[in-house]
Amino acid sequence: MASPPALPLLLLLGTALCALASFPSAASASRDLRPRRAGFVVRGRVWCDTCLAGFETPASTYIAGAKVKVECRSKSTGAKTCSFEGQTDHTGTYNIPVNDEHEHELCESVLVSSPDAKCGKIVAGRERAPVFLTNNNGVTSNVRLANALGFQKDAPLAACAQILKMYEEVDDRV
Repeated sequence: MASPPALPLLLLLGTALCALASFPSAASASRDLRPRRAGFVVRGRVWCDTCLAGFETPASTYIAGAKVKVECRSKSTGAKTCSFEGQTDHTGTYNIPVNDEHEHELCESVLVSSPDAKCGKIVAGRERAPVFLTNNNGVTSNVRLANALGFQKDAPLAACAQILKMYEEVDDRV
């Protein structure tokens, strides 16, 4: 049996061993141990600006069969690093699979073409949308949502005047 002066030393040693044994579990609890996904899915919609408003309205329609690509460029040089193509489904929605991590690149969804000849002109400022393709940004899903991309008709629909009145300011007072 241990002598009385050795008892506090044994208790201290036992406590230290227990504390050291708990460090690996504490360290692993702070890390994300889920397996990394191989890539991402960029999802967005392509719409037709039927009122020439420059934004989506109740009269806007969504374009099936529109071609879209996701393009990534180097942040430092601006050189194109990769491109992934896709097209919209019957709801005007595209889901483009993108391989790997692109943390150090600038990636965007970009309009390519519209199958609708009557709605084939690109809406200025709505031809591309940035997407962040990294797991190092706090987003847990591998689906990345892009803002809607737009084409426009050559002339507005007859009902558009009434629709655009909804967007006018009612009160001009400041």
